[in-house]
Amino acid sequence: MPEPGAFTIHATDGNARRATLSTAHGDIQTPIFMPVGTQGTVKALCPEDLHGIGAQIILGNTYHLYLRPGDELVARRGGLHKFMHWDRPILTDSGGFQVFSLQEIRKITEQGVEFRSYIDGSKHFFSPEKAVEIQQNLGSDIMMVLDECVGYGADHEYTAKSLELTTRWAQRCREFHPKGKNGQLLFGITQGGFFKDLRELSLAQLREIDFDGFAIGGLSVGESTTEMYDILSHIAPMLPAEKPRYLMGVGTPLDILEGIEHGVDMFDCVLPSRNARNGTLYTSQGKVNIKRAEFREDDAPLDPQCDCYTCRNFSRAYLRHLYVAKEILSYRLNTIHNLAFFLKTVALARKAIETGTLAKLKRAYQAVYEARA
Repeated sequence: MPEPGAFTIHATDGNARRATLSTAHGDIQTPIFMPVGTQGTVKALCPEDLHGIGAQIILGNTYHLYLRPGDELVARRGGLHKFMHWDRPILTDSGGFQVFSLQEIRKITEQGVEFRSYIDGSKHFFSPEKAVEIQQNLGSDIMMVLDECVGYGADHEYTAKSLELTTRWAQRCREFHPKGKNGQLLFGITQGGFFKDLRELSLAQLREIDFDGFAIGGLSVGESTTEMYDILSHIAPMLPAEKPRYLMGVGTPLDILEGIEHGVDMFDCVLPSRNARNGTLYTSQGKVNIKRAEFREDDAPLDPQCDCYTCRNFSRAYLRHLYVAKEILSYRLNTIHNLAFFLKTVALARKAIETGTLAKLKRAYQAVYEARA
């Protein structure tokens, strides 16, 4: 079995790559979408549901799991995999995005970030080392360095200072967790806001540190799609070709295909599961708002081209009924379908890269989703 961190590229189509990333809990076929399991669960689903839709890797959230139930409690129970009964890879973020979104209740220093709990207002402190230590306790396969996620609209001067701090923190994370320790991989995060020169500087600095993969942070923070794609297309192909590339927190179907086209391998976003709970469903025919009255007596499956559990067994009329009646089953069936759709999208992308037809696949999605935007 390959060592954790082994990254093998099988095929390319332009900048797009079809590859395998090895981890301590199994191989991941990329490009891949990772369902978000913020508090040790993908909301509304059990692990068997995730197996059924072909999820290869899921996310856990360092910030939330540190506050509740506590990373040390999880460690005493054998780590997050055992705690939540998930036998495949897990990626944990560093908690940086959550902490830095709490602008009114946090303070950044060279040593780290002080913040107050959203649960009870208690005061806490994350140093780069502490963020990694929490992830070590959780036992995730892929850990992220602590970084400062700069908000949209920050000027060049602030963004430059921020990325320098992020680089220093990244170095401290790597020193605290040497390469190969416990089979856990550590990814660096490029920052630089919406300034191409700073994005390049951030990457140049992080290249000097021996990370197992590289992520693009600081996108989908309020900018336009055009601005996001401009930075993505510029920096993604520059990331080390021999390492996995991860675009953090970005994820409409078109965003994912755009990222894949520019060489990104890994994606996550709360969009499909959150929208599922709000009754917005992704299909081969575009987005469906299942609460609409037009579906009240519609006996067709949600998506005739989908073979997920929801589409195989239930009509649009039933799904609408569950949503309107506020039944818990609505969350589960809708989430199964949306995540299945996103996982099918990346599976189609993997096949398209192998056959040199990624551009054709992207055009097919654009015809459906841009026409209905």
